[in-house]
Amino acid sequence: MDDYRAWAGQAVDALQRWYSPRTGLWKTAGWWNSANALTAVIQYSQRTGESRYGYAVERTFGRARRVNPGFSNQYYDDDGWWALAWIAAFDLTGEAKYLDQARALFAGMAAGWDDVCGGGLWWTRRKTYKNAIPNELFLLIAGRLHQRAGGCLDWALREWQWFSASGLIGPAGLVNDGLSPETAGCVNNGGTTWTYNQGVIIGGLAVLSDITGDDAYLDQAESIATAALRDLTVPPGILTEPGEGQTARRDRDRPQFKGIFVRHLYELHQHRPRPAYRDFILANATSLWRNSRNRRNQVGLSWAGPFDRADATRQGSALDALNAALGITATPTPLPPGLRVQDRTRRASTSKARISAAATSDRTSPAGKPGGV
Repeated sequence: MDDYRAWAGQAVDALQRWYSPRTGLWKTAGWWNSANALTAVIQYSQRTGESRYGYAVERTFGRARRVNPGFSNQYYDDDGWWALAWIAAFDLTGEAKYLDQARALFAGMAAGWDDVCGGGLWWTRRKTYKNAIPNELFLLIAGRLHQRAGGCLDWALREWQWFSASGLIGPAGLVNDGLSPETAGCVNNGGTTWTYNQGVIIGGLAVLSDITGDDAYLDQAESIATAALRDLTVPPGILTEPGEGQTARRDRDRPQFKGIFVRHLYELHQHRPRPAYRDFILANATSLWRNSRNRRNQVGLSWAGPFDRADATRQGSALDALNAALGITATPTPLPPGLRVQDRTRRASTSKARISAAATSDRTSPAGKPGGV
């Protein structure tokens, strides 16, 4: 029998060998990848009750800001990954400073919204490209902040209204990378359907359903998930990044994507349990561990195997998948004293009147300027 808890424990141990207490970041990983590594470590702690790597939360919060003050750089999506990490840190510890940091990053992202292409965030503060990932992250963060502190529902609803009408979801039911320039009509550019672009929007839609009680958001999430499991896998159902075989040795982006997809498919499964989702998550966790792992419990790029090489980006992605398998199969373990998980949802009333009122009287008013890989 597969022991996902043991595997996840060995995987997190291997990941933490790249962790630098001096910088608060993970060696061999990029800036945004470290945010995802932290999120994966936190989720491992939440699902197992183990606290041995809890120190990394505070250490990263204190040290990594020296690289980019306020955890912010030129990329709106990078800011979004750090916002999600600090929301997760708040859920784990209950310390308000983490939620405050997430709110500050979200406010900076909101300043990246403008009317070009009818709305949406830019990829970067240079305003050169409107694409999917910063907007998906913006939706997800708005929803999660609203669940914990209120005040962001209007942004979440406005983002989805724009995103769903933008054409970013292509004819195959998958999210493409971005839009063409305004001079070319702001239409779907036919860009790569990266796995993480499918995952983050699934997570955002699940949160919107949580808040509003509207199952139509879950219907849309399931449509995207079905397309991903159909088109972004190889037999026997193992997730594969488009162009994975051509991934450059120094590429720190593409190796991260698949774990993000599985992380959010797990969240959809929590809302809409489906045998297909369960089977997919367990099959991928098993395959990466049995077919793409070296003797140091480091996992490579292709989850179907064979192992190619190790780095913190590949490892963090694999840990996401193992965390999902652990969440599906394990009995929840209480966290020890000092570590606690906040209530994940502060659900808004599902009545139409309350939903309408929240959408029109939200405390956070939309701003206006710019925001993947």
